[in-house]
Amino acid sequence: QVQLVESGGGLVQAGGSLRLSCAASGSILRINTMSWHRQAPGKQRELVAEIISGGYTNYADSVKGRFTITRDNAKNTVHLQMSSLEPEDTAVYYCNALIIADKSATRDYWGQGIQVTVSS
Repeated sequence: QVQLVESGGGLVQAGGSLRLSCAASGSILRINTMSWHRQAPGKQRELVAEIISGGYTNYADSVKGRFTITRDNAKNTVHLQMSSLEPEDTAVYYCNALIIADKSATRDYWGQGIQVTVSS
């Protein structure tokens, strides 16, 4: 059983900063890609940022230059530092990881999601 648990969400004013964290636990053999997705009301879930084992990163155009994704392989964690937040960033943010679990093939795992609200 593999679980992803997010933390660090909340309410912040426009222009402020917030740091999301996600920790993976369970019968994990290896974690390949870790990423953050978000879903705003009435919109599809979209990829925000991803980081591959080894440090390569990729960002959505809408957040490039404002968000930074990092990971700690020893702790099976990923972070998303969000700066210069805008009301348009308001959404539920989901942690995702491509994991090879014990007694299982490679598959995607998802956290329950955490609310980020940016007020104007």
